[in-house]
Order: sequence, then C-alpha cells, then structure tokens
Amino acid sequence: MSKRYDREFKLQASKLVVEHGYSLNEAAERLGATAWSIRNWIKGFRADGTLPPKDQPVGTAEELKELRKENKRLRLENEILKKATAYFAKDQV
Repeated sequence: MSKRYDREFKLQASKLVVEHGYSLNEAAERLGATAWSIRNWIKGFRADGTLPPKDQPVGTAEELKELRKENKRLRLENEILKKATAYFAKDQV
C-alpha cells in the first residue's frame, strides 16, 4: 500500500535535499518516504519552476528574483524623478 502525500509535504521534503543539503536517503529516512519518491518530487518541482534548475544554486535563484523586483522598483522611481525634473525645469525657463 502506497502512502499519499500532499503537495506541501512533497515540497518540504524536496527542499530538505535541494536547499539544506540532505541526501535523498537521509531525507527519506527522516520523513518515512522513499528516496525514489523524493527524487521524482524534486524533478517535478524543478520542471514547474517551484525549485530552481539543477545547475542553478538555490541562493542565486532567490537573489535573482529579489534583484529583478528591486530593479523594477528603481526604474519606476527613476522615471518619476525624470518627470518631476522636467516639470520643475519648465518653470525655470
């Protein structure tokens, strides 16, 4: 009889291996799942983008996401400042 695990359990088990450096066997032993199952969960989460690709470190993926968010915010602020400068400059001429 096979056990049914919810998505959250599968994701946390996958993160133990990918983010925290557990081996598949260690994670499987601690959680009562099989290493084969966890390996498949990791493949699935990488395929749908929930986990970063195998060749991309986890920290890099999170950092890239944050940097893109910050870049978007800074571009918006820069655009607002340009418009404000143009507005006040026309009053000076």
